[in-house]
Amino acid sequence: MSESVFYIHPNVSIGDDAVIGPFVVIGEPPRDTAPGELATVIGPGAIIRSHTVIYAGNVIGARFQTGHGALIRESNQIGDDVSIGSHSVIEHHVVTADRVRIHSNVFIPEFSILEEGAWVGPGVVFTNALYPLSPDAKKTLAGPHLLPGAKIGANATLLPGVTIGRDALVGAGAVVVHNVPDGAVVVGNPARVVKQVREISAYRAAALLDERHPSG
Repeated sequence: MSESVFYIHPNVSIGDDAVIGPFVVIGEPPRDTAPGELATVIGPGAIIRSHTVIYAGNVIGARFQTGHGALIRESNQIGDDVSIGSHSVIEHHVVTADRVRIHSNVFIPEFSILEEGAWVGPGVVFTNALYPLSPDAKKTLAGPHLLPGAKIGANATLLPGVTIGRDALVGAGAVVVHNVPDGAVVVGNPARVVKQVREISAYRAAALLDERHPSG
């Protein structure tokens, strides 16, 4: 990109064919660390759009994409083909596996886990402090855990430590206070199971297509 203005700190490795927008910062040192003290690695084929800030200590796979103004704190593990939308915030020590899609205006706090193919809609909020400002709050932080293929609808809120089962679906605006079983559909506040994903025709059609055209 001609005349692009961005800042890359020391000890940052970016793979081939990266596209970096204006006003991007990569390798920002977290508090109490020096510039370049923590290595930052981004795989090939990245598209990092304007005003994104990526802190030091992240290890990010191939074909990573951000929207505009995304903030990614330090020491995260991010797999291949991950997309993080505009103005989303990923705090530190988050594990994000391959093919995870995080839409815009999402907040994901430290110690959350998103497994392969998980999908997070716009405006979703994860939480990790069950009793904020209590004496042991920082010692007991636990983010939500999304199993492979879990889908979180827009503006849902996930309470600390909940597990969203494999291929489960959390409805828009739901407040999830308990674990969600594999393949379940939950809605409401507090979220409750209303059906199974396999009962939804759109997902049945996708499953049949996968059976007829298996990958690999």
